[in-house]
Amino acid sequence: MLEVDPVNKPSLKRQMGLFAVIATGVSSMVGASINVVPIMIHRSVPEIGPYVIQAFLFAAIPALLAGLAYAILGSAMPRAGGSYLYASRGLNPYLGFIASFSQWFGLSIVIGVIAYISIPFIRDIAYSAGWRDLAQLLDLSWVRVCLGLSLIWGFVYVNILGVKSYTRWLIPMVILIFTLGSIVIISGLMYNQSDFIDALAVKQNVQFEPTEKAPFQWPVFLSAAAVLFSSFIGFDAIAQTGSEAKNASRTIPLAILIAILGVGLFYMLFTLSVYHIVPWSYMADQAQTKDITAPGLLSLVLPKGVDLLILSGAAIALINDLPAMLLSVSRLMFAWAKDLIFPQAITKVHPKFFSPYMALITAGAMASIGVLGSHFAGDFFLGIDIMVTSMLVNFLLMCLTVLTLPKVNKELAASISVFKSRNLQRLIGISGVVFIAGFLIIHLYKDLSQTDVAWYFHSTYIWGIVMVIGSALYTLFYFKTKNQRGPRHFKNLPTE
Repeated sequence: MLEVDPVNKPSLKRQMGLFAVIATGVSSMVGASINVVPIMIHRSVPEIGPYVIQAFLFAAIPALLAGLAYAILGSAMPRAGGSYLYASRGLNPYLGFIASFSQWFGLSIVIGVIAYISIPFIRDIAYSAGWRDLAQLLDLSWVRVCLGLSLIWGFVYVNILGVKSYTRWLIPMVILIFTLGSIVIISGLMYNQSDFIDALAVKQNVQFEPTEKAPFQWPVFLSAAAVLFSSFIGFDAIAQTGSEAKNASRTIPLAILIAILGVGLFYMLFTLSVYHIVPWSYMADQAQTKDITAPGLLSLVLPKGVDLLILSGAAIALINDLPAMLLSVSRLMFAWAKDLIFPQAITKVHPKFFSPYMALITAGAMASIGVLGSHFAGDFFLGIDIMVTSMLVNFLLMCLTVLTLPKVNKELAASISVFKSRNLQRLIGISGVVFIAGFLIIHLYKDLSQTDVAWYFHSTYIWGIVMVIGSALYTLFYFKTKNQRGPRHFKNLPTE
């Protein structure tokens, strides 16, 4: 068994209520997921044409199944570490570590990607407000990189100050995001594509003739759905709050279900409104040459002042991804270290703020690599593709764990407090495995079939390298700390 922490050693505290836990998931989901990915999908999957909404809806099916699997496992294992903890106790310790290691890597890179693409949102606000000198300054590469890094380390500091500091920032921002995002949904009832085309001619002197139809192709549709699946990953951040949520066995499953259903509905209404106003063919054309955002496009047609509100809402939503995602990746590392398969320094908790400050600093360093990678690669979709591969593998293991938990760990299986019916658990697990395995195969095929880019621009190869590194680390620490573990080390939950 794990050794009990000394009495005087600070540990994580259960200070997060239901709303704070929900806000963590929402903040990890809303941001790039609605303002960038459904728009820029035309660069990643150019042939998707007018079928983005349908692909978005289809992507929600495996996301819901994975979310239900998380809810089941979270009710039985309320500790920091989420997916790593679930798989290591209910499937296999090695698989749990390397899958969560690739998840950690993918999410860390995406934190950097989000920080990097947040700057064009701020630039669009400056353009809309008429501050052209500031907007041009924000377009400079070195300014964009420096500001992206500043955002990351600013939120590392907010997280180090503890849960109270974190929730004081997060909850008001979530309320503001939904309030300002609702303007986009309402705008979809007031404007249409003719209004956008007229505004384009008047404001930019551009004549555009939209393309109405494009052929439907199943391989293309499924490839797009696999990328859009990344929009629903926020509930994993909820699982990482297991050691800090009050009444976690109830709070975590409930927060996951509320986040998936509530945010899913918001996604669909928001994206429908954008595509009702802006022709898909215009988005497809623009996405090939520059980074575009939903608010940036809508600002052409909306009245002065309203455009600033939606641009501000989008910038807030995107930036608000950062503190929640930093919490998520830092708690993964914390859980590994608690399990003696990562450096013990990562378990250090601040004596005043009760935050895993060493894990947060390490997360900030990894996210900084994501900023630099986005800059030098010239295309942030590489980072998103790495994250999608990692999360699909991770979610696949979660569904498998729902199936294997009763055989591997009967004691923890008996602790499940939601969806207790074993037949229902099997249905969720098997359906999730089928859907997510299909998405993973399609996503890998899409990446590997690209022949016009260097090998290091293939997310599959980068992910494979990360898996090799993860395997090496696991082997190193497993044998190094072997004598400190008892026979039931990977059966019991870590000490709090």
